[in-house]
Amino acid sequence: MKYKARALGRDTELSLEREGVRIGGRFVDFADVERLTPLNHRVLLDLSGGERIEISMLGFSFDGFWEELTELYAKRSLEALFVEGAPVMSCEGDYQTPAEQGRGRVLLFSDSVCILPPSCAAVRIPLCFTTELRLEGYSLLLATADGGRFRVGRMGYDTQPFAERAQKAADRVKKERAAQLSKLAVQVPFTHKGLFRTGQTGLSWQAGLVSGGCAVELFTGDDAATYLYRFSEPQQTFLTQLETAMEAMGPHREIIWQPDEKIAEKPLWRMAVRRSPAVRFLRARSAGRLIHNASHSERLAEFLQNK
Repeated sequence: MKYKARALGRDTELSLEREGVRIGGRFVDFADVERLTPLNHRVLLDLSGGERIEISMLGFSFDGFWEELTELYAKRSLEALFVEGAPVMSCEGDYQTPAEQGRGRVLLFSDSVCILPPSCAAVRIPLCFTTELRLEGYSLLLATADGGRFRVGRMGYDTQPFAERAQKAADRVKKERAAQLSKLAVQVPFTHKGLFRTGQTGLSWQAGLVSGGCAVELFTGDDAATYLYRFSEPQQTFLTQLETAMEAMGPHREIIWQPDEKIAEKPLWRMAVRRSPAVRFLRARSAGRLIHNASHSERLAEFLQNK
């Protein structure tokens, strides 16, 4: 929808689009928006480069503009989190994440809980990795294997049904994931196996871990390379982050191996990396790739032996 307002120092026309906001002749991609803020019938767009764009003089269109803007921003964040399918429940509630706290959209999907604030702090919490999931008063605590702790709540009459459905979904997805993993055999020289999204059957990964090093093979039907990593953390810490990153990206391998300059060229990739601490962890420890060719096995064995 199009709106009349004042922005960038002049009266102009605004157009809200799937990937961002068009302000006159300028397009602001949602990938560059760090935060949206309503303030005294103005809307502030804080951008990643430090710029702040103020939109004012919306008149009676303010409420409709803000609602549509935040809805589109949330949908784009869901795309960047690689969420598919319709939510089981969609609520407005309080949230607390390691990054921030506030009030925003809280969605329950079949395999995850998504928190969608009007900022780049959107997060997808995979239910398969939850170690705690319990209702405490008016809020639901979700703790994950990588040390993350999240709370959502104060959703009115939806709070208890949300918690009950989330607990049932977590039990189901954990059983499904365990059943799928049990059918996978680890191939030499790898030592660990894992899945991407639980519902994406037929796709998996395997990793060979040695002291300070890891080689990861993705079995996605387009197996072109083995991905190498060097790390100084305890091996279990790295493995937990690896599992979390693999689940977060699904089969979208580009976000773990493309160089920063390539990621910068793709707005959705930028958003995906920004919204996944585990993916950033893995990218920071990249040691290159081994392309599948005649010398691949020899070079892989050398990497694992040299650690």
